[in-house]
Amino acid sequence: MSDQSSTPQTESPEANYQSTEAMFAAQNAPEGDALTQVQAELAALQAKSGELADQYLRAKADAENARRRAEDEISKARKFAVESFAESLLPVADSLEAGLTIKDGTVEQIREGAQATLRQLIAALERNKVIAIAPTAGTKFDPHQHQAISVVPSEQEANTVVSLLQKGYSIADRVLRPALVTVTAPK
Repeated sequence: MSDQSSTPQTESPEANYQSTEAMFAAQNAPEGDALTQVQAELAALQAKSGELADQYLRAKADAENARRRAEDEISKARKFAVESFAESLLPVADSLEAGLTIKDGTVEQIREGAQATLRQLIAALERNKVIAIAPTAGTKFDPHQHQAISVVPSEQEANTVVSLLQKGYSIADRVLRPALVTVTAPK
């Protein structure tokens, strides 16, 4: 037996090509397709990146516009916040001026006019959510709404309101001025 019969002869891949150019063309064909495919993917990703960058810039501009509009609204709200309150006080001012023009009014007429003006003022305050804090005697002292001016001995429970010296006022659950009260001393 010969060595040639036991080992099959394999031809080199270069032997199938008729020229070197044909061999390079065959080898580069898959790479050329791959290069074309990669270039197409790159172009698609660049287009997608451009779209996302545009969307980002638009969203950023929208957010900036919304922030600017909100700042303008807040500025206007602060500027005109007291407008409604001032409008509700104008009738009170008118009543006071009208009362001052009366030269020959009796004490009873002046008293009635002052009471009517006070009712107008209280109504104007209530329309604007300004509520009086006027604890009655026997009410438990609340340091959030009351200010103790003096402490007096009493038979009542300690820290109980004995008398109201001056009303307090709150607006929307926020104390503008605490009520001035006298409270009982601890036993």
